[in-house]
Amino acid sequence: MDEILSPQLIELPPTSNLNDVLATRVSAGAHRPFAEVPGANASDPWSVVTAGEFDAQVVAVAKGLVARGIQPGDAVGIMCRTRYEWTLLDFAAWAAGALPIPIYETSSAEQVQWIVSDSEVKLLVTETAEHAATVAEVSDQTPSLQDVLVIDDGAIATLTADGADVTDEEIARRRAIANLDDLATIIYTSGTTGRPKGAELTHGNFASLTINAIEVNPEVFAEGGRTLLFIPLAHVFARFVEVLAVAGGVVLGHTPDTKQLLPDLAAFKPTFILAVPRVFEKVYNSAEQSAAAGGKVKIFHWAVATAIAWSRAQDTDKGPGLWLNVQHKVADILVYSKLKAKLGGAARHAVSGGGPLGERLGHFYRGLGLMILEGYGLTESTAPTSVNRPDAIKVGSVGLQLPGCGAKIAEDGEILLKGIHIFRGYHNNPEATAESFTDDGWFRTGDLGVLDDDGFLTITGRKKEIIVTAGGKNVAPSVLEDRIRAHALVSQCVVVGDNKPYIAALVTIDEEGLPGWLNMHGKPAMSVDEARKDPDVLAALDQAVIRANKAVSKAESIRKFTVLEQDLTIENGYLTPKQSVRRSVFTADYAGEIERLYSDTNKDSLHLI
Repeated sequence: MDEILSPQLIELPPTSNLNDVLATRVSAGAHRPFAEVPGANASDPWSVVTAGEFDAQVVAVAKGLVARGIQPGDAVGIMCRTRYEWTLLDFAAWAAGALPIPIYETSSAEQVQWIVSDSEVKLLVTETAEHAATVAEVSDQTPSLQDVLVIDDGAIATLTADGADVTDEEIARRRAIANLDDLATIIYTSGTTGRPKGAELTHGNFASLTINAIEVNPEVFAEGGRTLLFIPLAHVFARFVEVLAVAGGVVLGHTPDTKQLLPDLAAFKPTFILAVPRVFEKVYNSAEQSAAAGGKVKIFHWAVATAIAWSRAQDTDKGPGLWLNVQHKVADILVYSKLKAKLGGAARHAVSGGGPLGERLGHFYRGLGLMILEGYGLTESTAPTSVNRPDAIKVGSVGLQLPGCGAKIAEDGEILLKGIHIFRGYHNNPEATAESFTDDGWFRTGDLGVLDDDGFLTITGRKKEIIVTAGGKNVAPSVLEDRIRAHALVSQCVVVGDNKPYIAALVTIDEEGLPGWLNMHGKPAMSVDEARKDPDVLAALDQAVIRANKAVSKAESIRKFTVLEQDLTIENGYLTPKQSVRRSVFTADYAGEIERLYSDTNKDSLHLI
């Protein structure tokens, strides 16, 4: 199969918009919980915000925006971590007829200047004084910007007070202005090269996709559900789920600090979890290290093998046999139940996106009772185009197309998309918009993939990242990188080899995962610099590379790798906010280290596989 189109199941009135999504939620029960907000201290209970209370807050803040001169169609920036106020400001901007423009709180002054100027933000709400200071650095280069408010300094209360004299009728009027085809937001792609491009997403992109996604996933995204958002709401993935939660009757929670994630999960008890693959990798690695510290690593590994075998058996005609079912129940008592408790104890599903999870982890989590619904999408497709479903899942794939969405595989293997979710173009960039679509209207994703006979999509690589060795072999680096990065010791892995005689890799040590790994293997504490030279650490990395090589042919396998002194982070410019490596920046800065992989045979610095 090389093309599939899933018919749209629900069509919204053309005059509707995202304000109607919230209105429908409120009309279904203003007294029902909408969100829960953490207390001032970690030990404080979470307080409930009803749908009616949230709507009243939205109206109050929207009035403040109106009072400060925001007109329908004006851009309102939000530079903030994932917290309750983000969602409040998002819906308040829509209620005022404005366009909420997300800005990552990690953005540099130069990035802020570009986004604010390109989208002509008139009012910007930041989370902290530090964020406001970043904005101030470029204030003379952002002529459209008239106001900067700070959440930590009372921005919400200030807006509420400012809007006291604005009438309810004015907000009602503004809420009804937009239709499905009108612009709802501009999300700037984090971009691994060049300036971020602003993807224009409409009310219809979000609302239509949301309603149809709920229709085919009622078991996950329905009233009674609970989800804790912790990935950045500036990213389209979390933003879509925010809207989906409102439409589906799901109770929302927010947490900005991933270091507090496990305690927050335990307190909030989500029924489904939204995360990127790295989170699931870290949870697994942490559990393994805890088991080792308690002298139960053999039991843990047996339970892992049992979970994977049990999950794989689900996909066979016979299913798991009696003995495997018995082992699975015992493993649940000894291991799985404890691990599920760390995730809050109520989660039965997780939605994974932003990169491939890997078949082994997919089967492991499914086997312990957390079905990971891996999906695929981009900013330009309003997040998901396809996703696995509880009743239609193939571990290792990214699932079936959502209703109203279509996918096509081009002759060169590129995934093309079409449907209700596809953006209308890049803001102020008609050239890039024209280049991103085929002559017959399909969006070029830049990703490579295949469709099986049942319509399930599998991602095989990134078109622009394909490495062509000196021998002419085409290599998709993500296949190797994802497997190596899953190791507890590894933070990042970059595979290289373009126009070179063989494939090589540059690896960084995970500073957070290192202490647990050392303890698990009975080794003393050491720094990252000491670890990158330690024989046992290097031997473990050797094995990680060898295991990854089993997924590819000999010509595609890694022959050498080196361990770098520093990690790749957002702060040092090597990662985008969604944790993708900026390859062009990396390969330019590490050109010397890359060249040594092909010229230096010193075993102390390079590792031969």
